[in-house]
Amino acid sequence: MTPFQERLGRYTVQWMTGLNNVVFRLSKGRVSGNAPSGAPICLVTTTGRKTGRARTVPLVYVPDGDSLVVVASKGGMSTHPAWYLNLLADPNVVIETAEGVRPATARTATADEKERFWPELVAVYEHFTAYQARTSRPIPLVILTPRSD
Repeated sequence: MTPFQERLGRYTVQWMTGLNNVVFRLSKGRVSGNAPSGAPICLVTTTGRKTGRARTVPLVYVPDGDSLVVVASKGGMSTHPAWYLNLLADPNVVIETAEGVRPATARTATADEKERFWPELVAVYEHFTAYQARTSRPIPLVILTPRSD
């Protein structure tokens, strides 16, 4: 990607993220709870590593028992998404699905877990393959495990 494409992509993602979050919450996940491909979407709220403020992003996921597996793709841009860097600094997150809101702990998937979950994620959202081809960085997968507080 060119620097211009990355800047344009970043602004587009920010605008769409805000819109999706509002629609998801107002409809309790009935609207914006699925990607155009039909893949389920969750909202993940992290704590900003620089600001300490809550930051929420919509992400495609696949379930693994009670856990959710998400992709830190950033559309194949050259850097990791801010939400991923935030959870590296503080793995305590909040996940929202159509079933409700719950606290969770986030961690980067191991190589074996990535090998297991990547095909499932591509099956529900085929664009992940193009995103990985677009960047030289390995795209991390994140496992969100609910916890009771």
